[in-house]
Parts: sequence; C-alpha cells; structure tokens
Amino acid sequence: MEPLTTVVAIKAPVSAAWELLIDTRRWPEWGPSVTRVDCADRYIALGSVGRVQTAFGPWLSFKITQFTAGQYWHWQVAGIPATGHRVLSFGPSLCRVVFEVPLLAAPYLFVCRMAAQRIKNILEKERYQA
Repeated sequence: MEPLTTVVAIKAPVSAAWELLIDTRRWPEWGPSVTRVDCADRYIALGSVGRVQTAFGPWLSFKITQFTAGQYWHWQVAGIPATGHRVLSFGPSLCRVVFEVPLLAAPYLFVCRMAAQRIKNILEKERYQA
C-alpha cells in the first residue's frame, strides 16, 4: 500500500532541510507531537535508537529503520512503522520536504503537514537572518 504524503516547498538548500530533519536536538522545534528527545546520536543514522516524549506526556521508544544520507529516513515508534521523511532538491536554494504516513495512520497526516510548515518557517527565517 502506498503511503499518504504531504509536501512543502522551501526556499532553502536541501542540505539545510536534511540537517534539520536528522538533528534530534531540533525535533521539538518542528515536530508538533514531540516535546523532548533522548538519543545518544545528535544526528540520526541507520539503527539509531532513542525515545521521544510525546505532546500527550508518555515517552515512546524509536528506531531508525531506513536511512539514505541526504535523502530519506523512516522510523518505528513504539515498535510500529511510523513516518517517512524525504528531502528533494530543486536547485541550489529550493527544496521540498515530504512526509509519508501509512494509510492506517491517515489522521496523523495533519500533524505532519504542521511539521512540514514549521520546517519551512524555520529554514526560511534562518536563511533571511543569515
């Protein structure tokens, strides 16, 4: 089954979007459902494990199950396949961030849309302040 997706275009280099997506210290900035992260790896890679505190309070374990550097990562949360995160380059200063959600988690697409918009706001603000 194909996942559901949400996409946002961002006026920033793909490398900046990728770094923001894999930096566990910054997940609470853009992830509406993540308030804290506990992970030995600041920048995730294949096999990285840790836990996230959700907006509802409980901590949930995670594991990075797919990882293609500079392009894509997917994780399991509480042992359940969760969202995919993809970046696509459309030139030196334009990219797209894509979130993929399993069909069974369709309502979570709204949260991912909020996350994508937050990423856009963060990156475009940082770009213009530099």
